[in-house]
Amino acid sequence: MSAVETLKLLTSQMHLEPAEDSDCPHLPEKHKDDLVIGTAALPNGRQIKLLKTLLSSACERNCFYCPFRAGRDFRRATFIPDEMASTFSTIQRAGAAEGIFLSSGIIKGGVTTQDKLIDTADILRNKFQFKGYIHLKIMPGAERAQVERAMQLANRVSINLEAPNTARLEKLAPRKQFFDELLQPLRWVEEIRRTQPAFKGWNGRWPSSVTQFVVGAAGESDLELMETTEKVYRQMRLMRTYFSAFHPISDTPFENMPAAPQIRQNRLYEASFLLRDYDFTLEDLPFDQQGNLPLRVDPKLAWAQINLNEKPIEVNQASRQELMRIPGIGLKSAAAILTARRQNKLQELSDLRQLGINASRAAPFILLNGKKPAYQLGFL
Repeated sequence: MSAVETLKLLTSQMHLEPAEDSDCPHLPEKHKDDLVIGTAALPNGRQIKLLKTLLSSACERNCFYCPFRAGRDFRRATFIPDEMASTFSTIQRAGAAEGIFLSSGIIKGGVTTQDKLIDTADILRNKFQFKGYIHLKIMPGAERAQVERAMQLANRVSINLEAPNTARLEKLAPRKQFFDELLQPLRWVEEIRRTQPAFKGWNGRWPSSVTQFVVGAAGESDLELMETTEKVYRQMRLMRTYFSAFHPISDTPFENMPAAPQIRQNRLYEASFLLRDYDFTLEDLPFDQQGNLPLRVDPKLAWAQINLNEKPIEVNQASRQELMRIPGIGLKSAAAILTARRQNKLQELSDLRQLGINASRAAPFILLNGKKPAYQLGFL
C-alpha cells in the first residue's frame, strides 16, 4: 500500500471519531483526493484546512467504546514518523491542507508512542520547515519531558480525559488511570506555561491546550462533566473542552448501547461557554435533581427564566457581567451596549437591534429606561 493510500485509510478511520478543533463540530469535508479534511479555527479567527489523522490505528488498549480498541476486527494501518511527515508535507505543498491534527493508537506503551508523535512533528518543523498549524496529541502515560517537547513543536496540545472522574473512566476505559495518565499531563502543560519563558515554545509562545469527553456511555451526569470542566478551565487554563455524544461502534462491548442525543452534547457546549466566558459558576447552571441540564432550552435561557422573570435587568444601568446574563446578549453585544449608552439611553428594542442584539430573545428579561419592552412570545 502506498503512503497516500495508507493516509487515506487512516483519515477515513479517524472520521469515526467526532470532529475536533472546530467551534461548531461538523462532518469533515472530503477533498478531491479522498483524504478527509476538516477545519480548525486559529486564535485570530481564521479557518484553515486541517488534516486529522493517526500515526497508527493499531492499539493495545481495550477502551470499551473506541473503534481502535485492541481485538476489534478491522484493517489497521501504521506510518513511521518519516513517512507521515513526508506525506503530509507533500499534501500541504499541494494546498490540500494547511495544518495537521496528529494522534495515534497506543503501541508499546504511551511513552514509545509519544516519542513517535514528537519525532513526526520534529521532522515537519526542522526537516520540511513547516511553519503552520500542528495539533499534537499527548498519549496516556507520557512523561513530563515529552509533554514539554511536544509544547515546543505544536500550536495546540491535548489529551482526552474521556470521562469526568475515575469511577466513570473505569466504565469506559478500564486500563486507563484518570489522575496519573490523563489529568497529570494537563497539569504539566499549565505548569510549564506558568514557570518557563514563552520563547521556549513554538514560534515564541506556548501552545493552547484542550480536552474531550465522551458523553452518555458511562452513566455520567451533566453536573459531573461540568464539575471537571470548571476545574480544568480554572486550574489548568484549558482553551476548550470538547464533548462527543457517544455513538455505538460495531464489534465493541458497547455496540448495543443507545447513542447519546446530539442535543445533550450541544447543551454541554453551551454550559461550558457560560463557565468559560460569561462568569457563570457551577452553582448558576440550571441542573435538575438528577444533575442534568434541560434539553428543551439552552442553559442561559433556563437560568434567566428562573432568575430574571420577576427581576428584569435594567439595560441602562447593568454592569457588563449583568448584561451577559441576559439571553441574546453576548461578549461583543455587552460591550456595544456599554459604549452606546454613554451617548444616549437605550429606550426601545429597536435600539438594541441596531447594536446587533437578538432583542426579542432579551425582551422578557430586561427593562429599558425603567419600562418593560413589548415583545411577542412566539419569538422566544
